[in-house]
Parts: sequence; C-alpha cells; structure tokens
Amino acid sequence: MTISVPATSANLGPGFDSLGLAVDLRNVVEFHPSRFFSISIKGEGEGNPRLKGNNLFVSIFNEHYKALTQKRQNFKFTFHNQIPMSRGLGSSSAVISSAIASAHEAAGVRVSKRRILNHALVYEPHPDNITPAIMGGFTASAVEKQKVFSQKKHLPSYLKAVVVIPNKPISTAKSRTSLPRSYSKENAVFNLSHTALTVAAFFNEDWEMLRLASQDRFHQKIRMKLLPELFSVQKVAYEGGALMSTLSGSGSTFFSMAYDTDAPAIHEKLQLKFPDFRVKTLDFDNNGLIVER
Repeated sequence: MTISVPATSANLGPGFDSLGLAVDLRNVVEFHPSRFFSISIKGEGEGNPRLKGNNLFVSIFNEHYKALTQKRQNFKFTFHNQIPMSRGLGSSSAVISSAIASAHEAAGVRVSKRRILNHALVYEPHPDNITPAIMGGFTASAVEKQKVFSQKKHLPSYLKAVVVIPNKPISTAKSRTSLPRSYSKENAVFNLSHTALTVAAFFNEDWEMLRLASQDRFHQKIRMKLLPELFSVQKVAYEGGALMSTLSGSGSTFFSMAYDTDAPAIHEKLQLKFPDFRVKTLDFDNNGLIVER
C-alpha cells in the first residue's frame, strides 16, 4: 500500500492557525507486512539516524493499528520524502496524517478524510496545516468540540507557488514564544478583517486582492526578524509581480503565489538574489491525502 500527502503553507498572512493551502510536493510512504520491522528513508531526512530510532510516523501508526486490531504486526516501511523538514512546509502534518491513514489501511478499515483529520487534531492542535494536507486546495478551518470544521476551494492550474527555502530552520516552538501574549483591539480587528478578505478573495478568485488582503499584524514580522533575509525575499517577490507573498507557517520558508506567466521570472530573480537558498516553483495540489492500494 502507498500513502502520499502534499506539503502545505499555513497562515497565509493574517489567517493565524486557520488558513492554509496544499502544494504539489509530496511525501510518500510504501508499506507491507513483514517478518521483521524495518524503516528505509529516501530523500529529505535520509541521512538522519534519529528518524529511524525515534520515528513519529511509526509511533502514531502503531498506536492506531493496535487500537484497531488489538494486535501488533511487523511492517516494512519505505519513506520517499520531498517535503523539507522544519521549514514551515507542513512536514509534521504530512507524517501525522499519513501515519493515521496507513494504520487504517493496514487494519482493513476504510475511513473518511474527515475522520482522519479529526484524529490528526490530537497530535497537531492547529488545523491550518493538517486540513490542506488531507483535503487539498485552499482551506479555512476552525476547531469546535475537538473536531475540525473547514471549507475548501480548488485552486486553478494557471496559478503557481514559488517557495524560497532557506538553508536554516526557524523553530516553531521558539517563534511562538516570541509572539505577544496579548494584542490590541486595533490589531485584532485588522487581522480579522484581512483574514475575512483573504478568504473572500480566494473563493471569488479575485487574485489581485490578495496582496492587500494578506497583510498581518499578529505574527509574521516578528517571526521574520529571526531570519531578516526574509524581508528581502518578500520585497523581490512583490517587485517581480507576486500576487501574495507570506511567511509559510512559522518559517523559515517563504511562500509566494503568482500567475504561471510571471512565476518563471520571479523564480529566477529570487534564485539570483539568494543563491544559498532553494527556490522551487510548484503547482498547487487539490487532492490532499491519496491512498493507492
């Protein structure tokens, strides 16, 4: 069996812990019953021995498989990882959601994406990454009574994602501690109004509105100060014609959306300006989690 999950970009400016979208950069796990337990990692994280000894996927998989079957079974897992780790592209959400889906498939229990999403909330309490990872597209999410409620918008093929992946991470935990404990009424209203406008722009396909709508006063500039080059990344992207340019999750990746006709020039300018960073132009993903039996 094969399970794949796309990378995600969350927050999208003002939509703190609630907005996200999926891009076509996937982690794939193949697995089958085996006499002996084994893990093989290819791609991102391939040279990290700690991932084999303390593997989040395997821990969640075993927990759910045992709960579903009341037994233990050895499996051979092969991971093909494309999502950079600790870079704000939803690598942990991909691990969590694929582990839950894999356990259900291995146990022979068919389960809806919505059910997987609610299970994933136990391990990732903020739905901004796990929702697009599982559902695909652009998503707006809220949590109520330990369940995720969300709306999804398919993204057209004439839009591209241009992501700049720095050569160093920003710790999500560290960046959260740098955020204020409280916000002024003025800033709260600013973010509420801009989040609402961002959602409306996506659903109405008013892409030109996104540059204004995606402004933020809650977290983005504070986190960007941990890697000041990101201010220049945003400036270059906007000068090149990006429709929106925001910190991806808590960083360090920076996400920009552009028309397919503008994306190559934006990509080239960013790579030229930041030769030590990886720049990728990606399609958006409308499928989310995929199970192949």
